[in-house]
Amino acid sequence: MVYHVKDFMDKNIASVDADVTVFEASKIMTEDKRGYLIVVNKDQTLGIVTEKDLVRKVMSKGVDPTKVKISEVMSTPLLVVDPDETIENAVKTMAENKVRRLPVMKTGIIYGIFGDRELAEHFYEYEDSITRDMMKYMAVYSC
Repeated sequence: MVYHVKDFMDKNIASVDADVTVFEASKIMTEDKRGYLIVVNKDQTLGIVTEKDLVRKVMSKGVDPTKVKISEVMSTPLLVVDPDETIENAVKTMAENKVRRLPVMKTGIIYGIFGDRELAEHFYEYEDSITRDMMKYMAVYSC
């Protein structure tokens, strides 16, 4: 059986307007217990900002987070995954690009987030499914 991103993604998307300051965005991330925010301008998705972006582009440089807009430190262009993509391919994309999460998008619409947290939360469910599939395969093809 093939497992898809849409079956394991987090459908609760954390977003922030592009004009928000880094300070305000970090407060939202803390309150929502998120390691990222999708940066938007009206109905357009512009990029993503992660904890890593805040540390590397603001904190480590001594920049005042109340004076920098989140759009200035976001990662763009947005690296995304299709909801119908397999988990294996999504994980491969994450590894190749050294990212911990991928926004799940299709035809410009964002449906969720897939990343290390979702993998961890669903790992045993995924592992059990693979084991069941292997047992079925062995029962059918063993003599």
